[in-house]
Amino acid sequence: MNIRRIGAATAAAVMALGLTACGGSDGGDGGESFKVGIKFDQPGMGLKEGNEYTGFDVDVAKYVADKLGHSEDSIEWVQSPSGQRETLLETGQVDMIIATYSITDSRKEKVDFAGPYFIAGQDLLVRADDSSISGPEDLDGKRLCSVTGSTSAQNVQEEVPGVNLQEFGTYSECVSALVSNAVDALTTDDTILAGYAAQPQYEGKLKVVGNTFSEERYGIGIAKGKTEMCEQINEAITSMVDDGSWDAAVEENLGPADFTPGEGNPPTPDACA
Repeated sequence: MNIRRIGAATAAAVMALGLTACGGSDGGDGGESFKVGIKFDQPGMGLKEGNEYTGFDVDVAKYVADKLGHSEDSIEWVQSPSGQRETLLETGQVDMIIATYSITDSRKEKVDFAGPYFIAGQDLLVRADDSSISGPEDLDGKRLCSVTGSTSAQNVQEEVPGVNLQEFGTYSECVSALVSNAVDALTTDDTILAGYAAQPQYEGKLKVVGNTFSEERYGIGIAKGKTEMCEQINEAITSMVDDGSWDAAVEENLGPADFTPGEGNPPTPDACA
């Protein structure tokens, strides 16, 4: 796949599609809002700035909602922190969640998933001029930044006991520390890292190593038992891949970081249970 070949006309068509109203219940012509959970603080994936919502997850959500019969104007965006996602679905506070939400067996005990719509992996973000780090094996003696409680950083620390782990409250703080040479690397999912590297203030200053060492299958979370909705979402994901909109959304949101999706992308959705 060569996402760089997706033309501006295709990207424009994707944006136009997101604005196309389509009739339906629960947010279609009836006017009832369709509640979609996203992250509000992940550049490139799910970011809220004022009243604007941007990112790959946001574009996927708009496309899927449209295919389900919900216009963009009917979408109510709901902040969905990682630790609250199952509760938001179980209590009906959202209709679906698209928020770098990895499909796991433990989560499937509480909610259902459509997808996956993207295969991510744990990776490293380093300064663009640093050629000394090409994977976790190069982190011995290096200063690795993580967010407090991050399992990603803990995984690296277990694999490379000699790494100097430094914890911050947010990934934004880690990125600032990386740019200022206070740390040598930051680790989390490659999509999140690419989102930060693609921000205008960091363009050309940071790079994703591109050597993933885990597999994170991002799914669209829905309440238990909604098999028909799951099948409709899977059809929408397949359509998004087939018509080029998936590639265009990756290029639009993560392309400025020279990010290329890893092996398995674009994925084929799993069968709904």
